[in-house]
Amino acid sequence: MDWDNARVFLALYRKGTLRAAAEQLEIDQATVGRRLAAMEKSLSARLFLRTPSGYVPTPAGELAAGAAERMEQGAEQLLRQMQGIDERLCGVVRLAATDSAARHFLIPALHKLREAHPNIRVVLSTSTQVTNLTKREADIAVRTVRPDSPDLIARHLKRLHTGIYASKAYVKKRGLPEPGTALKGHDVVAYQRALAPHMVDQVCGESSANANVAIEVSNGLMLAECVLAGMGLGELPEHMGDATPGLVRIWPERNAPYDMWLVLHSDLNRTARVRAVADAIIAAYEAS
Repeated sequence: MDWDNARVFLALYRKGTLRAAAEQLEIDQATVGRRLAAMEKSLSARLFLRTPSGYVPTPAGELAAGAAERMEQGAEQLLRQMQGIDERLCGVVRLAATDSAARHFLIPALHKLREAHPNIRVVLSTSTQVTNLTKREADIAVRTVRPDSPDLIARHLKRLHTGIYASKAYVKKRGLPEPGTALKGHDVVAYQRALAPHMVDQVCGESSANANVAIEVSNGLMLAECVLAGMGLGELPEHMGDATPGLVRIWPERNAPYDMWLVLHSDLNRTARVRAVADAIIAAYEAS
């Protein structure tokens, strides 16, 4: 089975339409169609049923998908291993992190890295979604969850804490909440339930059952902005809340710990440019 054809087949298998597969691979739809036809001809089998809603794999297509995915894993492993012996301090390193981690820790680290190694170009992606390092969605990730995959190396960066914050204007207008009342009479700002279910139901261990959820957001910077705007109480990292003018700490004795991890694939651990980025991030957290 030709890998070029199999790569296109996998994109169509996962996306379900010619258009979506073409967009993922950054090729035109006609090329996707030709590659699929070539693969079906070489295997003497029909791999998809064409339906109004998209391409549905046949039993032969499901079987081919398993073989193609094994080819994909082999190709990705070979690429990682080749990168792993690269000793040049130049090239692209893809870094994934949350927006709050990027703002407060990574950007200063990457600024210093740039001065020391100007030929390393970092591609930074910020999201609450966990990237798949095995599939090379990123080379390095900074996460709040330690991975359990044996193929990944995890380095503990630091234990941080969150606290409860509100704007000065909010406190002046609404007063302070009473402990043990489940935030009765107050508004809260929280992450979207699908991202952090526990942070909709409680704030730093205090139930928010009696509070009104004013807004649910998808990232830490928006949560901080909504709290600063006076929309409600919110749970923020201490390094973010304490450094934001206009915010006050509610119940300073209350906090919730969380850990930050640096994660990279074991095959890339000795790649010079990846190691340089990782070391810069580690230094930034150690200095904080």
